[in-house]
Amino acid sequence: MTVADRIAAFRAALEEWLRGLYHGMITHPAYEKIEKEAEDTEDEFMLACFPDAFGIPSPVSYYTAELLPYLEDEFEAWERRLWDRESLIERKGQQYHF
Repeated sequence: MTVADRIAAFRAALEEWLRGLYHGMITHPAYEKIEKEAEDTEDEFMLACFPDAFGIPSPVSYYTAELLPYLEDEFEAWERRLWDRESLIERKGQQYHF
C-alpha cells in the first residue's frame, strides 16, 4: 500500500466519521423535533375532525365523517395513541424537558 493510498483511506475514514458526528449532533435532533411537531399537528387536525371519538360534541361531524374512509389508517393509530395516556403524558413531558 502506497502512501497516497493510505492517505486516501484515512481521508475516507475521517470523512465518514465526521459525517456521522454531524448527523448525530445536528441533523438527527432536528429530524426528531420535526417528526414530533408533525405528529402534534396531525393529532390536532384529527381531534378537530373527529371529536366525537372522545365524547366531544361537534356540529360539523356529519361533514367530517366523509373524510373517514381517506383517513382510516391514521385514525386507528391516532385513536390508539391518544387512549394510551401514559405515552401521551410522557411525550409532552419530553417536549418540555420534564
